[in-house]
Amino acid sequence: MGPKLAIIAGGGNLPWLLRDTCDASGRDCLFIALNDHADIYREPAPDAVIRIGDWGRTLDLLKEHRIEELVFAGTVRRPALKEIRPDARGASFLARLGRAWFGDDSILSAVMNELEKEGFHVVSPESLLQEFVANEGAYGSVQPDEAAIADILRGKEVIKAIGEQDIGQAVVIQQGIVMAVEAAEGTDAMIARCKSLLRDDAGGVLVKLPKPGQDRRIDLPTIGTRTIQAAREAGLIGVAVEAGGALVVEVEEIMKIADAAGIFVVGIPGD
Repeated sequence: MGPKLAIIAGGGNLPWLLRDTCDASGRDCLFIALNDHADIYREPAPDAVIRIGDWGRTLDLLKEHRIEELVFAGTVRRPALKEIRPDARGASFLARLGRAWFGDDSILSAVMNELEKEGFHVVSPESLLQEFVANEGAYGSVQPDEAAIADILRGKEVIKAIGEQDIGQAVVIQQGIVMAVEAAEGTDAMIARCKSLLRDDAGGVLVKLPKPGQDRRIDLPTIGTRTIQAAREAGLIGVAVEAGGALVVEVEEIMKIADAAGIFVVGIPGD
């Protein structure tokens, strides 16, 4: 069964999929939802709801329930410092963060390091959801053509460049031109933002990959039906993720939506 697990849940379906997987296997888990990020009114209800600033309360909760392993899942919008309103231990933690606050990976790595100092072991969502790790090849009947493949390769180059600066995991490329780069808004909002920039009948591909050197226990690229629907609404012709380096959830629905819209979804080899 494994040691008792806590799921720290942000937005989207991934945290709930993790809980369903634990329930199906009989693994004991504590589901902690982040207020203003996770859908705290979704059923079955979370075991606890916390704010990002509740560092002390969170540690007490984990120790009270004898948690040994932690997994972070779902989207989290990084709040402004003035929104956090940390408790006493949270304020001390923020002071220790320093410049790590300004990078997505650096702040998450700092959080993991602090939790591991407290005796918890952080695991990756993919270690619990092996059946959802992206495979190489197409999901569905649509395949990328030569022009789309060239855009995918261009996207890999761009993500490597922005990833080294800890900026984002996704880009939209059209005929070799960078139409949008993911920043703080997240993938779906980035896709919507580029809709007015895309040229008609000229393709357009979303490429979403891990950053170079990314710790894959946290913030692993994930796509689901919302991503494919956003791509369809924006007029994109396809989505590419890294085989073995992303999670593809709601696979059957993704394939239905993609095939109906004539969009390819493909897992590509990593470097």
